[in-house]
Amino acid sequence: MNVFVTGAAGFIGGSIATGLVKAGHTVTGLVRSAEQAAELTALGITPVIGTLDDSAVLTEQAQKADAVINAASSDHRAAVETLLAALKGSNKPFLHTSGSSIVGDASGGKGSDVIYFEDNLPEPTVDKAARVAIDNLILAAAQDGVNSAVICNTLIYGHSLGVKRDSVQLPRLLKQARKSGVVRHVGSGQNIWSNVHIEDVVALYLLALTKNVPGTFYFVESGEASFIDMTTAIAEALKLGKPQDWPLAEAEAEWGYEMANYGLGSNSRVRGKHALELLGWAPKRTSVVEWIRHEMV
Repeated sequence: MNVFVTGAAGFIGGSIATGLVKAGHTVTGLVRSAEQAAELTALGITPVIGTLDDSAVLTEQAQKADAVINAASSDHRAAVETLLAALKGSNKPFLHTSGSSIVGDASGGKGSDVIYFEDNLPEPTVDKAARVAIDNLILAAAQDGVNSAVICNTLIYGHSLGVKRDSVQLPRLLKQARKSGVVRHVGSGQNIWSNVHIEDVVALYLLALTKNVPGTFYFVESGEASFIDMTTAIAEALKLGKPQDWPLAEAEAEWGYEMANYGLGSNSRVRGKHALELLGWAPKRTSVVEWIRHEMV
């Protein structure tokens, strides 16, 4: 299959693109620079230089490809509209990458017992309404002849399979700890996130290319952990003292509003059955804490 991947120079997109090549697919990847293009070429991926604002490039590549995977941005509505228009009536797969911060509660590190399911999603917060609207647009495109899916990843751990890039959440905790000598979490760190290993994420995308039911929303998770459990494991791996609570204002100064409140300071507890039941997905890695202890550093 000839697959067009946006975000192919990033952690998720690069890992997916590399996994596709290893599985025998032909991959074209959207990148922003000649340097990134050279990285992809070395991995057997054909680069196309452009951005999500280049509607002509997106349209051409989507129409040439057998399938499209959007792994560049969960929030770029214009790019999604362009890709959906190019794919309308084709019945080609369009796999869009979202993230489970759409159900994040921005709790400031406090825990929560609330768990969300694919068929019973809450009304989004003001901060996440635009992203959820994009997700809904993609799901609705199944009525217009697009084999669409929203793949809503949780906290992803593991090392990149393709280009040398870091994932979003845990590396920020690790970088701060190395810089300061103190491992910190937002608030008391009781907040919990569902999580999944990058190798299992790639396996799911590969399955969805051929087995997706048009208009399906997938939560991608194979376990969960509290941030205090993860920061404790980071402290053990780095041989530092016990992790420390960090007031939200100080965390925001280090990581910014979005990352401190949603990426690191919220609860995002979800359960996904669609990948298991519709795709036959069978994740192999189920403990982020064990990965941190033995493989992260």
